[in-house]
Amino acid sequence: MDLISGLQEVSRRLLVMRGVRSEEVVVGGQRLHHFTLKGSGKGPPIVLVHGLGGAASGFGRVLFPLAKRFERVFAVDLPGHGFSPEYCLGPMCVRGQYEMLVRYCREVVGAPAFVVGNSLGGAMSVQLAAEHPELVRALALVASAGADVGHELIREVLESMNVRTGEQARALTQRLFHRPPWAMMFFANALRGIYGTPAVRALSADVISTGEYLKPEQLQGLTMPVLFVWGANEKLLPRESLDFFRTHLPPHSQVRVVDGFGHLPHVERPGELVSELLQFADSAGL
Repeated sequence: MDLISGLQEVSRRLLVMRGVRSEEVVVGGQRLHHFTLKGSGKGPPIVLVHGLGGAASGFGRVLFPLAKRFERVFAVDLPGHGFSPEYCLGPMCVRGQYEMLVRYCREVVGAPAFVVGNSLGGAMSVQLAAEHPELVRALALVASAGADVGHELIREVLESMNVRTGEQARALTQRLFHRPPWAMMFFANALRGIYGTPAVRALSADVISTGEYLKPEQLQGLTMPVLFVWGANEKLLPRESLDFFRTHLPPHSQVRVVDGFGHLPHVERPGELVSELLQFADSAGL
């Protein structure tokens, strides 16, 4: 077991000790791992979708406060991430991951949900809401990827995630956080394992080769309540991404640029992110 796998296993055991369920479900013949927590709130189910190289365990510090407001909290490991086995549907790997997310929401969640997507998970969540609005009660995008800001800018982001040396690992860690926790810097070298998995390599290559990004009409056609959260200290995605979403999201959307947020506020500033999500939920009548 490598270092990152060991840390994820420790995180999983701690969550289970506190009452979170860690289990595998079969969706379309593919095994997926997810965390679920029964909530005490009256809000709809909430689904948390991680980004490229991320994992459901990254949402560990927001599960319990969200469970006080919503009836059930779901955090899924996309194929090849976290505890879910590797899987990719041919050359269109991103589309294959997205189709698994659709089936997961339909077959496992089973009700219109408040979907919260981070980074690549945000881009997939937009597609989910645009193509299957019956599955999405409300949508929150946190440092969402998918903006059409030009192929070269996206290539630079993906190349920064192609970690081969300790120096590159530390540089990526600096870009992922506003102020990287000391432990993250200490274990930064382990990112070489996270971003070198077959799933991450396939997804990155797919984005570079296809050049397919979110289309303005996908965003403009969203009818459910939408929250877009961007970190004022975002250092991974280009600032042009914020401009793209601001321009094309429908008028009823809420756009929040938050001081102290980097690319992974659910890891770095979980309390503040939960506050943003709950304020939005209240305003949307969830």
